[in-house]
Amino acid sequence: MTAAAPASVLGLAPVLPVAVLPDASDAVPLARALVAGGLPAIEVTLRTDAALDAIRAVAAEVPEAVVGAGTVLSPAAADAAVRAGARFLVSPGWTDPLLEALRETGLPFLPGVSTVSEVMALLERGVSDMKFFPAQAAGGAPYLRSLASPLPGARFCPTGGIGPGTAPAYLALPNVPCVGGSWMLPPAALARRDWPRVTQLARRAARLTPGPA
Repeated sequence: MTAAAPASVLGLAPVLPVAVLPDASDAVPLARALVAGGLPAIEVTLRTDAALDAIRAVAAEVPEAVVGAGTVLSPAAADAAVRAGARFLVSPGWTDPLLEALRETGLPFLPGVSTVSEVMALLERGVSDMKFFPAQAAGGAPYLRSLASPLPGARFCPTGGIGPGTAPAYLALPNVPCVGGSWMLPPAALARRDWPRVTQLARRAARLTPGPA
């Protein structure tokens, strides 16, 4: 039986790992390595043919992990992710049909935004938790800082180009409970299936604290 979904994706940990998995057999050891490092929430992007199988495996075998689906681009993708056992959904952007489909799943979700108008439109639709993407290219921490006062109801998980050096500036902002990134999943470590290295990097990420914004 699939574990209950969290009330919100935000706040589970300061960092949401974003994983692209071409081989579903890596999903369970990867998830266990991240959980051991203190990062329980894992976003598996729907960018590979193995993604749904990876989500299914983590949901079945690593109950202490909160596995979600990223790069959800359509209602059909949202439905497939739910059936695979995803406990949250993330999209790089949104349309009204996609937003309706995300709501209908009953899972917490993060629709992507990169402009003030998109944020305002989601707030009008009753959505306050959002993904800010692509974070660094779209203005970074200074941009999100400028939104905190006029749009205090919006909370963001910025993702895109963020690493351990830039994450603290985001985490210092009142409207950023967590950041998304993949720096704790270096390609070389994944290729070697060096799960202790992933745990080490995850532990460092889990200990990140807010820094100068």
